[in-house]
Amino acid sequence: MALRRGAAFVLTLLIIAVIVSLVGLLLLYALLGGEPSISPGTTLIVRLSGELDEGSPNDLFGGLLPVQRTASVRVVSEALHRARSDSRIGAVLVVPTGLTSPFWAKLQEVRDAIVDFRRSGKPAYGFLEYGGQSEYFVASACDRVFLLPTSSLDLTGLASYELFLRGSLDKLGAYPDMVHVGDYKSATNQLTETTFTPAHREMAESLNTDLFGQLLRAVADGRRKPERDIQALVDDGPFLPEDALRTGLVDDLAYQDEAVAKLKAASHTSHEIELDDYARAGESMFGLGPRFALVYATGAITSGRSGYDPLSGPTVGSESLVQYLRDIRDDSSIRGVILRIDSPGGSAIASDVVWRELTLLRDATPKRPLVVSMSDLAASGGYYIAMAAPTIVAEPGTLTGSIGIYGGKVALGGTYGKLGATVEEVSRGRFAAMNSPVRPYTAEERAKLEEQLQAFYEQFVEKAARARHLTPERLDEVAQGRVWTGRQARDLKLVDELGGLDRAVTIAKKQAGVDAAAKVQLVVYPRRRSLYDLIAGQLSSGSELSRLAAIGGLVPGNRTAAALSRTALFQRGEPLALMPGMFLR
Repeated sequence: MALRRGAAFVLTLLIIAVIVSLVGLLLLYALLGGEPSISPGTTLIVRLSGELDEGSPNDLFGGLLPVQRTASVRVVSEALHRARSDSRIGAVLVVPTGLTSPFWAKLQEVRDAIVDFRRSGKPAYGFLEYGGQSEYFVASACDRVFLLPTSSLDLTGLASYELFLRGSLDKLGAYPDMVHVGDYKSATNQLTETTFTPAHREMAESLNTDLFGQLLRAVADGRRKPERDIQALVDDGPFLPEDALRTGLVDDLAYQDEAVAKLKAASHTSHEIELDDYARAGESMFGLGPRFALVYATGAITSGRSGYDPLSGPTVGSESLVQYLRDIRDDSSIRGVILRIDSPGGSAIASDVVWRELTLLRDATPKRPLVVSMSDLAASGGYYIAMAAPTIVAEPGTLTGSIGIYGGKVALGGTYGKLGATVEEVSRGRFAAMNSPVRPYTAEERAKLEEQLQAFYEQFVEKAARARHLTPERLDEVAQGRVWTGRQARDLKLVDELGGLDRAVTIAKKQAGVDAAAKVQLVVYPRRRSLYDLIAGQLSSGSELSRLAAIGGLVPGNRTAAALSRTALFQRGEPLALMPGMFLR
């Protein structure tokens, strides 16, 4: 009886908690759901923070608490493009704070949208509470840049950091037995090496040099100074606020209310509206015209359904993506397809499954344009699926290429031994224990793995060469697992144009015979998920290792933790088309 009363009490508490949560969500919707009005003479406040999202969050916490997430790069860019021709918006204040992404493509896309807004003749001011390099990169696109009087300007150049775990694995008695195809396919180096190999270092230096040049050119354009002068200033950074003002890197030292007051005076505006409110107010730049599908492929590519890993973030499930593509193929109202990729790659097999479905969509009747828009990352398996599209658009700072493959395992027999544990094997079949978790490959097993990986690499190269209208020999020269920036990839013919999502939409419209000035309706995949889907997906996604690590306090975005758990997303022995983990800041 007591047990029954206790269970009833717990159930009652759960019901009350659910009711309170629903009431809270309804109140939140009531507060945020109405469309705000916009008065003439309004300044749009664009706040940027954290890592810019690609689309709606797929994780439980992001889905339940959207007000705590930064706006997606599409929302920011669309709002700025719309504000350019919106007579009610007289000026824009950009407030980048705490930008944490180590990558540059999304920041470039937002920066380009600011430059586009300025073509309207309306002023755009940037305010820096903290003058970090990423924040300054974005703000330097504005007419004037304000820096907090007590903040330094940390414009110092680019440094990249890569984690090598071989020494740690040796201490644990774990042996990384890995095979890779491609001289520059360095993803395995994180486990097998204690430092850079010559090819790995060459690639890292090439990426760093090209991205540094992009930073210098952007700041030089924004500040209207020669590039050589900006480089000299960077070599002198970081700067005290007074020095940043003296050198012309910023225009004024002020607090935010002072910057807003000066912007209002210059633009003759008297009202303000936040980006979130503006995004909900009035007509979007995308209307109810011709329908174009916008398909997001965000995260590591895996077999099965898309989900969310607590350490690595969102995953692109081949099963989910294939279903979206089949739905689009069967929808005759869709005039074109834009595939937006932000992925380091993943399972080679899952990537091939998605590639196949994209080719079927591309070649289906009636013919519809398929355009790829690359975000921060579209490398290895991310490039594999991209090459199905006849037209590929990337930002200059996109990391792409990495046409290569690897496989292997970490043999943990020594680790178990250090713990006093043993693992005994019973098997039938010559290669049944090939992927044994406790011992390295035998010579025969390694030869079998090398044969499989080499065959897949050759298919990868042949498909890429055919897609990019190059000979396999020429494609192989720029493949070899090497990562390129978008700018380098354009010069090597791995991508076609430089630009963001809006450029990809423009190209798709033109190829579909839609007038460039016409508004289009973007049908977004994946659809926004229900509360039930979010909870079910959160509880079922990710490995046991990832869930235990999350419980232990490792949070999403922790790159060291993500590096340690990344392989847990895939099957043991599965061939991977995955770019190396790198820390670019």
